[in-house]
Amino acid sequence: MKFRRYGLLIAVLLVCLVLLTVQTRGGGTGRAADVLSILTTPAQIVMTKVHRSAVSLWVGYREWRTSWSENDQLRAENERLRVHSLQVAETREENDRLRRLLGLRQRLPMTTLTGEVIAREGGGWVRSLTVNRGAGEGIATQTPVIVPDGLVGRVVRVRPGASVVQLLNDPASTVGAMVQRTRTPGLVEGDPGGSVRFKYMARDGAGIIVGDILVTSGQGNVFPKGLPVGRVIAIEDRGSALFHFAVLAPVVDFARVEEVLLLTGQTTQDLAGHFARES
Repeated sequence: MKFRRYGLLIAVLLVCLVLLTVQTRGGGTGRAADVLSILTTPAQIVMTKVHRSAVSLWVGYREWRTSWSENDQLRAENERLRVHSLQVAETREENDRLRRLLGLRQRLPMTTLTGEVIAREGGGWVRSLTVNRGAGEGIATQTPVIVPDGLVGRVVRVRPGASVVQLLNDPASTVGAMVQRTRTPGLVEGDPGGSVRFKYMARDGAGIIVGDILVTSGQGNVFPKGLPVGRVIAIEDRGSALFHFAVLAPVVDFARVEEVLLLTGQTTQDLAGHFARES
């Protein structure tokens, strides 16, 4: 039985070989070639389709791998350029801040010392800053701290290499100030909610309006006169009360302060003109 199968297979192969030989040599009637064509054409068609599909899949795979690699490189390059752009923008902003600070320092008629913010009080809003100047540089408590926009606050605690600055919006902060337009005097106080208020006597209404600028009054010999403090954004009407309050928007964005000037010299000068040129 086993030999019979092999014999049948060999016979079929021989017949196919003979038919191919006849077709190739041009011998015979051509009917054998037609029969062979009928038998082999479907297989050839299938093999051709399989071959084309395999080639197409391989080409598609190669193109996908190439595109994936190029996209990965482009993403990496885009991220590198984005980081570089951020670094350039940060450097430009820092240079602008330092240039303004240096310009103000050169104009002020008093001794100053630059400082860098190294810490901020946490919580819902900033009430104090820590700068990298302390007792070793001659800093003392009550030293005024400013930026080109105006008053930041005062030093309330001094350490060997650092100082804590109390900001205007601290509830314990009070600064003598006046309305620049009307010269109405009063006190700028921090509010427990994080805002800043101007407390003034209301015997005649004082003529304060929204938009008025407040500057330090120079009383008490702690802060120089004329430092910008804030702008009136609302008036609290308390009727016939002895004192009225105005809500202020500080001229300084405390959350964005990074470099400061500490006023280490005499504080009796009027600095209003110097800040007017800056603005």
